Amino acid sequence: MADSLELEALWGDFHRVVNMTSAELAAWLRVRDAEEETEPLPEQAGTETGQHVLAILQKRRTDLTDDDIRVMHQVVDTVGDLVDMADEPEPETAPEDTRRRHQLMTLGHDPLKP
Repeated sequence: MADSLELEALWGDFHRVVNMTSAELAAWLRVRDAEEETEPLPEQAGTETGQHVLAILQKRRTDLTDDDIRVMHQVVDTVGDLVDMADEPEPETAPEDTRRRHQLMTLGHDPLKP
């Protein structure tokens, strides 16, 4: 387990990059996995990482596990990398429909939110 200063910094970084609420993320994960005539059960929607981010958003810092901390580091690093790459526009795609935005939203970060 990380020491309290590292954990506090990670908690702040995680909540800075994850700018979607748990309700917004849960809805996105369901929409992302929905098919034309079916929608997955809420606890089965989205990627494993997306579900883990959703679970972390519903926890207090004192309830984090080592696995939660690992995922938080992964999300902070991945969102940082994908946001840095955002300078390269995707051809002929509206910003709100880009693959990169969808990847970020699966991790709880909507780049179009202020």
